[in-house]
Amino acid sequence: MESGRVVEKFGSFHVLHFFLTCLPALFNAMSNVNFVLLTSDVNYRCRVPECESNRQEYMPTWWPTAVDRCSRPVLNGTIKTTCTNTSFSDALEKCDEWIYETNNTVIAELGLACQPIKANMIGTMHNIAMATSMLLAGRIADWIGRKPTMIFCSVSTFLGIFKTLAPSYYVYIAFEFLEAIGAGGIVTVGLVIMIETSNKKYRLLGGVLFGYFIYTGEVIFACLAMVIPYWKNLLYAVYAPTILFLLYIPISKETLRWLIIHEKVDEAKRLIKTIVKMNKVDIDPNDIDKMDLETMKVACEVETIETKEGYTDAFKSPELVKRFLIGTFCRFTVVFIYYGLTVNSVGLPGNRNMNFLLTSLISYPGDFLCLIFMNRFGRKFPLICGYALCGVTCVLFAFVPSGLNWLKITLYLISKLVVAACYTGVVTYIIELFPTSVRGSLFGLCILFASLGTTLAPLTPSLSTIMMSICFGCSAITSSILLFFVPETNNRQLVDTVEQLEDMMRANKERSVKYRNGHENCGFDHDEESRAH
Repeated sequence: MESGRVVEKFGSFHVLHFFLTCLPALFNAMSNVNFVLLTSDVNYRCRVPECESNRQEYMPTWWPTAVDRCSRPVLNGTIKTTCTNTSFSDALEKCDEWIYETNNTVIAELGLACQPIKANMIGTMHNIAMATSMLLAGRIADWIGRKPTMIFCSVSTFLGIFKTLAPSYYVYIAFEFLEAIGAGGIVTVGLVIMIETSNKKYRLLGGVLFGYFIYTGEVIFACLAMVIPYWKNLLYAVYAPTILFLLYIPISKETLRWLIIHEKVDEAKRLIKTIVKMNKVDIDPNDIDKMDLETMKVACEVETIETKEGYTDAFKSPELVKRFLIGTFCRFTVVFIYYGLTVNSVGLPGNRNMNFLLTSLISYPGDFLCLIFMNRFGRKFPLICGYALCGVTCVLFAFVPSGLNWLKITLYLISKLVVAACYTGVVTYIIELFPTSVRGSLFGLCILFASLGTTLAPLTPSLSTIMMSICFGCSAITSSILLFFVPETNNRQLVDTVEQLEDMMRANKERSVKYRNGHENCGFDHDEESRAH
């Protein structure tokens, strides 16, 4: 059977498989960003028991305007029936109870007034758990399969609904952690499935579609927050549907590449028949029944793997170590800037929900540009230019005068646009750089180390605008430079083993030596011939 015959045609099977893989990413995106709005600050003041009425107001007429919201004004003893502005002395006490303007965020219900570190730690703990999940999910997906790992992570998203039952801050943090550590692996496993399901022509399309579903999740969450202001009702709307991912058990499929590599011949034959039928590939079912493992590998363009490979084998390869380190830093940069800009969007002038929505919407054209440029010009060149442009716009944002808000917002949105394009592009590129035998494991490890960016992003609002912009800009420009040291992968067959990668590198090195020697000899012979004449 001809090489690649089974996987060469893109058809109905791919459309359905792509949709089933991307749908959990939509809900996972809402899970990953809800802390941005749920922990956003609200107005509050200190409660003064002697002055409060039955209908407690956030800003009553008697409240002294010069008092900050973390202090309690001290009564001067002149109070008669009701408090007035003259009922207080100049002394202040530390406040221990507050009146909130609204309870639409967890700040009010968990009593987090004047405790910004606790509020920021919700997002930080979520991202730490998510990073751990990405590492575990990549390893588990290589071990037990892409399908069961994806189903487990998708259903685990439902754990987020239990945050609405949290009676205290620490219980809320515990549920936040459990939700993220269960569901965080969706990105790792989902992207691996998208890349392994696609042929060479549509690998980038798979990554872009996956990114679009993530952005759609962010946009849907922003729209839901506008119409469902109370945080518990908002979480019900986000998490309740995820229990339906249990239906994936009978309807989703394992990736063909994983089945063949793990020599599950009977399952692979059944899946090949499904692919052939849905994509209308002209292959006789009887020919599929006669396939042996080697025939399948040829038909599905899968390289033979004689031994199982893991981290030890991967890190013995200097080329793979270089790719891993560069990929990790580029991934760190893109998530640091992407989520940093998302978190800080609620601090821009205007409505916080609208600002969050705009920064989510701008990601769509970013992915479209990624699809166009990375298919036309390859993977490396657009990423190098994208990181460089993002770095420049981030730095320029800090130095725009305060009166030019339109220019500041324009540069901010350009930065988000470009980093969104790099977000999808670099993930596709990194996955293509790793061999199949360790792809899930290395990608998970890459995401774990790179998740320092998502961990630091919720803390960036505490930095000055200049410092934040310089951090974003320097990391982006550094990534642009590092990408010069990894190879192009566009329209190249995926490498299946570490050994195959090393053989390719040795062959390339030998060709390079022969090429240089050939040019040197040509020059020498030319000189000799000239002297003879």
